[in-house]
Amino acid sequence: MEFNIGLLKGDGIGPEIVDSAVRVLEKIGEKYGHKFNFSSYLIGGCAIDATGKPLPEETVEGCLASDSVLLGAVGGPKWDGLGGDIRPEKALLGIRAAMELFTNLRPAKLYPALKGACPLRADLVEKGFDIMIVRELTGGIYFGERGYREGKYGTEAYDTECYSEMEIRRIAKVAFETAMKRSKKVISIDKANVLESSRLWRKVVHEVAADFPEVEIENMLVDNAAMQLVRNPGQFDVAVTSNMFGDILSDEASQLTGSIGMLPSASLGATKRGLYEPIHGSAPDIAGQNKANPIATILSAAMMLRYSFDLTEEADAIERAVDVVLDKGLRTADLVGNSAAAALSTTEMTDKILEQI
Repeated sequence: MEFNIGLLKGDGIGPEIVDSAVRVLEKIGEKYGHKFNFSSYLIGGCAIDATGKPLPEETVEGCLASDSVLLGAVGGPKWDGLGGDIRPEKALLGIRAAMELFTNLRPAKLYPALKGACPLRADLVEKGFDIMIVRELTGGIYFGERGYREGKYGTEAYDTECYSEMEIRRIAKVAFETAMKRSKKVISIDKANVLESSRLWRKVVHEVAADFPEVEIENMLVDNAAMQLVRNPGQFDVAVTSNMFGDILSDEASQLTGSIGMLPSASLGATKRGLYEPIHGSAPDIAGQNKANPIATILSAAMMLRYSFDLTEEADAIERAVDVVLDKGLRTADLVGNSAAAALSTTEMTDKILEQI
């Protein structure tokens, strides 16, 4: 099979980690008889430097013409003084909107080999955990009406949380479909004891649940969910929630895995085309030094194979290779911690993963 993949390498360590993922995809292509065609486009700070815009039209057009897109990272101190409309990070919202991506799949998995790096007590994570957070990506308070007005105590700012039945229904459907491929359990996270938008959220999620009788559904208030993630993360399998709650809880969950350098993500819409990226930032302090952990980006490429290209065996091969490498005690600098392991470079870790495919 042949696939066209758009590459948004971006800033900081972005080019290094994307190059590692490309090497892995090329190896998969050789082993399984696929052809991956790669086209690179500018995004973020490098795009501002070259064109004056964080998201040039050529980049949008290229991504829309691709079968899927792999993103590195954007931003850095060089562009921190720019206004909000032209900051590198503005490109992320722009490309998600242009590609009509309303779902963010963000796994948080504690690998057995990295249990010692988890900040929780050993008895809480003895059995590990494998959580998939399904976050609504294009609605809610981040996209609602906002502004300034004169209030009771003078000037005040406001942001509006607003969800339609359609937006809730489509993200809930993704969550239940995802659960059917896992442990058939969904926890829907809201704030229905306070927010009207959450009460509608809960109502619609349960309507969708009726179409998936095999899946167990549980409601959980967001403040309790934040507590339960550090009290007993193993109780979660698929968690579905709104844009803001998902933003916060997925960051919390990521810290339980030992390193954010391990965690991939997928942003999806109504079609197979998606945007795949590691959750970490551009790490400008180590950019260009061949020190970055490439695993999150490599696992993002595996998610692309699984969710956009339906290449399950190939995605499994990448994930198994990562498991084996970690079980052997191989580590990049972010994973070394107090262990006696010598830190591998970006290219060395990529080489070790390639050997296992």
